[in-house]
Amino acid sequence: MRKKQIAGIFITGIILLSGCARSSTEPGSVQSADETRTAETDPTNESMETGENSEKTTSFEIDTSDMFSDSDRNVEYNEAESTIIQLSDEGSFCDTDTVVIDQNTVTITDEGTYLLSGSLSDGMLIVNAETTDEVHLVFNQAAISNQDSAAVYIASADKVFLTLADGTENAVSNGGVYADIDEDTIDGAIFSKADLSFNGTGKLIVTAAAGHGIVSKADLIFADGSYEISAAEHGIEGKDSVRIAEGTYEILSGKDGIHSENDEDETLGFIYLKDGIFKIQSQGDGISAGNWLLAENGTYEITTGQGGVSAEEKNSLEQHKQEEQEKSAKGIKAGAQMLLKEGTYCLDTEDDLIHSNGDVFITGGDYTLSSRDDGIHADDGAAISGGSIKISESYEGIEGLTIDITGGQIDITASDDGVNAAGGRDGSSMEKGQDPFVSMEGAYISISGGSLRINASGDGISSLDYNGKAVVTGGIFASSGASGMAQNFDPSSTQGIIMVTLNPQEAGTQIALKNSDGTELLSWKAEKEYSSVLISSPDIRQGESYSLTAGTEEKTITMDSLVYGTDIPENGKAPVGSEIPKGGRGPENGEVPTGGRAPMEREPAENGKRPGEMDNKPGMGEKTDNENKKEIQ
Repeated sequence: MRKKQIAGIFITGIILLSGCARSSTEPGSVQSADETRTAETDPTNESMETGENSEKTTSFEIDTSDMFSDSDRNVEYNEAESTIIQLSDEGSFCDTDTVVIDQNTVTITDEGTYLLSGSLSDGMLIVNAETTDEVHLVFNQAAISNQDSAAVYIASADKVFLTLADGTENAVSNGGVYADIDEDTIDGAIFSKADLSFNGTGKLIVTAAAGHGIVSKADLIFADGSYEISAAEHGIEGKDSVRIAEGTYEILSGKDGIHSENDEDETLGFIYLKDGIFKIQSQGDGISAGNWLLAENGTYEITTGQGGVSAEEKNSLEQHKQEEQEKSAKGIKAGAQMLLKEGTYCLDTEDDLIHSNGDVFITGGDYTLSSRDDGIHADDGAAISGGSIKISESYEGIEGLTIDITGGQIDITASDDGVNAAGGRDGSSMEKGQDPFVSMEGAYISISGGSLRINASGDGISSLDYNGKAVVTGGIFASSGASGMAQNFDPSSTQGIIMVTLNPQEAGTQIALKNSDGTELLSWKAEKEYSSVLISSPDIRQGESYSLTAGTEEKTITMDSLVYGTDIPENGKAPVGSEIPKGGRGPENGEVPTGGRAPMEREPAENGKRPGEMDNKPGMGEKTDNENKKEIQ
């Protein structure tokens, strides 16, 4: 039998769970196989068959075939057939009557292709054409600055295409004030009431001392180009949508880096990212869609707020959020569904790293994540089927009402729970009066593939602190942690399970399970102090004996049933040969079950409550000022 090593997994619930048949692969590797094994939790007390826990969709698709038109990508223009506009302070020139020049204000009134070069130190380019006209602007070493309004203002057109000529550097800026020009508020260095599309291989530098960088009150499209944007508010904002095919984007923003939101039409306000290189530093969200968000690929380096330098500052951060409810400093956020297919993501955020008020789907990509708040958060469901995800700092690693993990390599460090399906909505999207500590109907975790490594100061997998039952039907599960809230898998599980309670053991000590022949089945080093060990493996079989070494203790275990050890059921009686986790509820008659341990002595109750219990919440300890851990009833 091949020895299995599980190195560096730990917590109050660490997991290495794969959908692989047993094989002679190297330790920690994951293969696909016909046999799928799952670990599931059921929030009800009803029986559950494998795969029956939910009918929830674990993916969503968007038709992206018409996101970009041929015109969006067309960078061709004939200079001889274009209208030439030469910009110059008090001396701009154009020899056609479709362009009106009034001192430093240049207004285009008809469709066509316009080639602009030169500069205006305090002026404005206006497009005021018919709503059926398409206008093509070509920036060829053009620079426009406006001290008290937009540098480029598209007042009327069907659609405007702005091409950055190859090899050129162009610039627009606002000086910090936006004076009223018409009935609509202008609040961007480039401001458009019509669809606006950028392309070309040149460069555009946008500076907005006030307001936003680039704004469209309709669709905002980027087919290519290089952009440096510094804005007091949003860097890029498209009311109906933001669509990016490729290009390079460096954004420094006082609010969101890229933002789309439409309160008037629930089908709009979405963001589609096909590719591109993004370096965003924002005081608000890095990328925020009011509706859905889809990223096919791309490279994303995003820092929000003060970054995720310390998840231990969660308490002060929560107090700050209560004082400033409107603040959101998430990495990538969607108001509805979010799908991340591929890409490279390096996110360092003050708020959640990846957040959806609906569902999050991750099918691939490479993620390096650090946050003061949650790593991956979904108000509804979080589904991960691929990718390499390393969350090096977080409050809770993965959180959602439902969690489906079918693939991927996941490594989580969390100051509270590693994987939590007990709540869903967090403080940033919580309804007033909602109790965050009550598990919600329909919550579950299903793991049928991939590998997870979790280091959590709270629960490793919070469904193990469950309000129902947990079932394991395959894979390898290995955990070490505190025994106070330890719970075992349900007897309906279909593979062997061992749970033991120990005297407290130091961090860094070795844990190993051997069969009766002395063959080591698995081992790992606990990186936190622990007094409980829970293991499930297809190598654990009913009727056989095993030895477990954990730090200074060694135990001999005979599998009289498929499940050894238990948290104490409501009748207060444990099966013969099981152990009572420290802090568990002992039998009412005070007797110790065979093979069990005596219950811990408790202090006398005062006013009908045990010490530390809270009003109307029996069994929950009162939190100290520096305690961050969520507790689930």
